Amino acid sequence: MTDLSAFPITKKWPAQHPERLQLYSLPTPNGVKVSIMLEETGLPYEVHLVRFESNDQTSPEFLSLNPNNKIPAIIDPDGPGGKPLPLFESGAILLYLADKTGRFIPEDGAGRYETIQWLMFQMGGIGPMFGQLGFFHKFAGREYEDKRPRDRYAAESKRLLGVLERRLADRQWLMGDAYTIADIATFPWVRNLIGFYDAGQLVGIDDFPNVKRVVAAFTARPAVARGLEIPKRA
Repeated sequence: MTDLSAFPITKKWPAQHPERLQLYSLPTPNGVKVSIMLEETGLPYEVHLVRFESNDQTSPEFLSLNPNNKIPAIIDPDGPGGKPLPLFESGAILLYLADKTGRFIPEDGAGRYETIQWLMFQMGGIGPMFGQLGFFHKFAGREYEDKRPRDRYAAESKRLLGVLERRLADRQWLMGDAYTIADIATFPWVRNLIGFYDAGQLVGIDDFPNVKRVVAAFTARPAVARGLEIPKRA
């Protein structure tokens, strides 16, 4: 039987199925990237809810897996060489799972790096900018009389949406006909921007019909619909 007891995080979140990949997460845009990928690939996994309201992410057990105290994080008991692999950062996890399963990333070198390019575009641009806009539009930033911070992030979010719109003008997905980890990384954030953050009108989402088309196609995928709800908030 697989033994994960060497990982302190398993003291706080015991593994009932240690032979399965262990996912420590919350259903946020970054968190659901990995649950969607796991649902798409069919890899067996066990999910553990990391509660922000009780600061689980700053507990010593969680920090032992991710010193940056962010979700998601995983332990794959069947990592490279058959040894357990702990991993954090959603983009790194998506790349790892794509390589592990041989799915959702092109096999050819050029296609692979082009996909990674768009994955990095999400990690470095869309995620941080949409997240900041959400703060200033929906959360504590709404109380600020000075709207320049909100407007700055709104303008940058519009610019990024324009990049996506042009890319998707003659493509089904970011990489063409093939659905990849670039899509799995990107569209939870777009969905969150116009849904949870309620910033669609602010960024003029109707000006980006191709983005809206692909978000609709993305959320219609059964694995995406399941992954968006994992882990369940108790």
